[in-house]
Amino acid sequence: MNIGRRIYYDKTTGEVIFNTGERSGYVVETTIDQDFSTYTALLERSRDSVGMVQLEYGDYASDFTEGGIVSRINLETLKPLFTYPDPSQPDVPTDPLKPLSEEIKEMKERQDIMQDALDALLMGGM
Repeated sequence: MNIGRRIYYDKTTGEVIFNTGERSGYVVETTIDQDFSTYTALLERSRDSVGMVQLEYGDYASDFTEGGIVSRINLETLKPLFTYPDPSQPDVPTDPLKPLSEEIKEMKERQDIMQDALDALLMGGM
């Protein structure tokens, strides 16, 4: 069985309170109530002030592999925002960003549109 991570966050700021991480193998999915009674970071919080985003197993795998850390949740889209360490300054915090995997996907889509437009222009101009 594969279980995706749950990311608990402050509903007011989007700051991540706790990330359960992904689990696989002989694991049992917990309930939200079980998480609140198990994890210290959640025990200390009022349940009404905490939101949760459930990711599917493997979501944002490349972002996590590249060292990305979910630092916030975008409160409008409820998507994670990542911080990525700067290899030249690993101790300096970076601003939260949209996942790089999404940025790359959007850039590829824009590139395909521009290539199609260029091909149409060249074909129409001959």
